[in-house]
Amino acid sequence: MAGPNHGALGSTFKLVRILQALSLLAIIGMAANFVSQMIQHNNAPSEVLVGTLSVTCVAVLYCAITYILYIDDILPFLINTGMDGMLLVSLVVVAGVVGKPLSYLDCQVIGSSSVSESTYQLGLELKKSFSKEGAKVQYGNWIGASKVTCYEMKAIWGLSIALCILFAFSAICSICLWRRSKAIPRKNVDV
Repeated sequence: MAGPNHGALGSTFKLVRILQALSLLAIIGMAANFVSQMIQHNNAPSEVLVGTLSVTCVAVLYCAITYILYIDDILPFLINTGMDGMLLVSLVVVAGVVGKPLSYLDCQVIGSSSVSESTYQLGLELKKSFSKEGAKVQYGNWIGASKVTCYEMKAIWGLSIALCILFAFSAICSICLWRRSKAIPRKNVDV
């Protein structure tokens, strides 16, 4: 299952695709766990998490399909570059939306006595949200509910940023592979 021989550039493309798929699967697992917890409490899940799941599910499917097409040597590199660019834009939006409130949050102080009053307020807010059946969980409240939740959301944010870099890199690899495939073969001239 080695696929076509595109040299180091092709190997780099395959490695980046595998890293993208692993990161996307990790994000899907963590975000789906949060959505499941919200639904178990009869609440509508946060729009941020639903959007994150939507983008990452489409992206993991795309990664699998393009990897198979690459292995079979039928991947249209120019179209792949455009699609990688579109996913890059989507992931930049995900990273921005997920990270905006997280950037101000210090997970270490959640649950400490110095913030007991704000934790109490947060607890009341979440309790009100969970007590109303069908109420929508506010993302800003959810991320500060516990240290574990905070760290998991920061992991999702970090993986989203890493995916932005990986999709930019795979787009560059793809355009280089396209240029290589369109290069005019050199003729051997006997002198």
